[in-house]
Amino acid sequence: MPKAYWIARVDVSDPEPYKLYVQRNDAVFAKFGGRFLVRAGQFENPEGTARGRNVVIEFPSYQAALDCYRSPEYAPQIELRQSCATADIVIVEGYDGPQPGQG
Repeated sequence: MPKAYWIARVDVSDPEPYKLYVQRNDAVFAKFGGRFLVRAGQFENPEGTARGRNVVIEFPSYQAALDCYRSPEYAPQIELRQSCATADIVIVEGYDGPQPGQG
């Protein structure tokens, strides 16, 4: 079963409540097996529209990624984030098929 990912692009409008949002997420993401792969590091945006922060969270399965987002534990986090940031979030299933150069 392939892993799944939350891909989020975020513009923070109020940093103080956003810090609280970030702190409160650890327990929720851990409960569903979430693991940060990208967390607002340096980036370049050669095409399209950028946002100030980029985040990629890996989950053990597509269902776990959906369950985390839809969970009662994450619901208040959505409300908090929406009060202090604008985000685009995509939940996507990973790919386990052939890779370039593998025939």
